[in-house]
Amino acid sequence: MSELNIFQDFTANSRNTKGQLVMILYRIASLATYNKFIFLLFIPYLIFYRILVEWFLGIELPYKVKIGKNLSLLHGHALVINRGVRIGENCIIRHSTTIGVKQLKEGGYSSCPQIGNNVDIGANVCIIGAIVIGDDVKIGAGSVVVKSVPSNCIAVGNPAKIININP
Repeated sequence: MSELNIFQDFTANSRNTKGQLVMILYRIASLATYNKFIFLLFIPYLIFYRILVEWFLGIELPYKVKIGKNLSLLHGHALVINRGVRIGENCIIRHSTTIGVKQLKEGGYSSCPQIGNNVDIGANVCIIGAIVIGDDVKIGAGSVVVKSVPSNCIAVGNPAKIININP
């Protein structure tokens, strides 16, 4: 996290009060990652955060996720993001999206996806596995992304295929 501004996502969610609330709560919760002392002070808040955001609002957004500024959560419902995911700046994530690990055939799990800057993720998208989504990528609704996607392209389908480079 590059800055301590808990309102850095406010304008990205300007027409979405739920998105604004979730991102402010997330930014406050993410302060607990700075050191063990702060983490201990934040334990009651982290419990509150998890109950409110996960249980009541239906968004799994762990405080350990690394997210760049200006993340926009459109219709933030049924959103699941693994704690090891990294998301760049100015990204859009729509409802019913899963971003996380993939179970490996030999047992265990892969590492998490790394998402670049200016990525637009459609509704009902699954991004799983140790993959990299480049900068300025659009992922169509309902896509299942299991392979890395280069920068400046559009990916759609199940499994996702690149349909346009440099859109």
